[in-house]
Amino acid sequence: MKFEVIKSCLYTKARVGKLHTRHGIIETPVFMPVGTQGTVKTLSIRDLKDINPPIILANAFYLYLKPGHKLIEKAGGVHEFIGWEDSILTDSGGFQIFSLKKLRKINDAGAELQSFYDGSYHFISPEKMMEIENSIGADIIMAFDECISLPSSNDKLISALKRTTLWAERCLNSHARKNEQLLFGIVQGGDNEILRKQSAGEITAMPFDGYAIGGLSVGEGKEIMYRMVDFTAPLLPYDKPRYLMGVGTPEDLIECIKKGIDMFDCVMPTRIGRHGTAFVKTGRLIIKNACFTEDFSPLDPECSCYTCQNYSRSYLRHLFMVKEVLGYTLLSIHNIHYLINLVTQIRELIKQGKQINDIID
Repeated sequence: MKFEVIKSCLYTKARVGKLHTRHGIIETPVFMPVGTQGTVKTLSIRDLKDINPPIILANAFYLYLKPGHKLIEKAGGVHEFIGWEDSILTDSGGFQIFSLKKLRKINDAGAELQSFYDGSYHFISPEKMMEIENSIGADIIMAFDECISLPSSNDKLISALKRTTLWAERCLNSHARKNEQLLFGIVQGGDNEILRKQSAGEITAMPFDGYAIGGLSVGEGKEIMYRMVDFTAPLLPYDKPRYLMGVGTPEDLIECIKKGIDMFDCVMPTRIGRHGTAFVKTGRLIIKNACFTEDFSPLDPECSCYTCQNYSRSYLRHLFMVKEVLGYTLLSIHNIHYLINLVTQIRELIKQGKQINDIID
């Protein structure tokens, strides 16, 4: 299991790399479809295989609540449980726990929370999260961190930074499958460059297999997010993968790849797909609009996805107007394919020594 940079962009901080896991080689930059509860919403594994992402993401916290990490371990691990043969990353759930403001309490020992499924109480420490992620058995696992919203006071940012560093060290010490699972540390610090630098220094001083930038896309504007990524990415080791968590619109992928980011994930392609919005080269297309009633062209004439090769805008609009689930599936297929194809094109431009901005022309 290793990471290697095989080509750097001549014009930006972007690079093409290869990340080796137990289940394959992942070319970076890469977009990871999100399957929080062991499934990418509305898509089957066969749908995903047709799109062919080299890695998908699941959430260890959600899988711990249901069906339980020990059940997944008994099934042979998450790959066997969900029927996916390629690489999987599990997020530790720091962001999800942060979002349960009325159901959790956090201190240095860990997070006490109430399940939104049945009201039961659980205590998640860094050691417990490593037990959960080791049992689930993903190829890449994330350290347990404290994520907070922006804007936040410096006192709150400092507290989350200190706790994230404390928990990172405890995750490293309790990680029981070091030869099978890559463990990534997470940099916090909010929108404060001084704190970002401090967090990056503390986290990269620990021997993680990769490093993530967390605590962005949590309420701050795009300008702030881009500035923090541009500032933080060069603080991370050149020879380790760099992962920007929870970010994945087409414009964000282009901008942040240019800033040196290798890995991305986001629920947006399937979320907006289920609401009738598709990524296209000119921006976003809202399929429910009446102008598509008699439009028999594909969503995107240049797209090779299953949806665009087989269905018209008119038919897709019909599916949404009558609330047929097939419509949610078809737009989700297109949106994920669009992002996978986008990062593939960017990789090829870098390999050929061309400008990334050429992809927009």
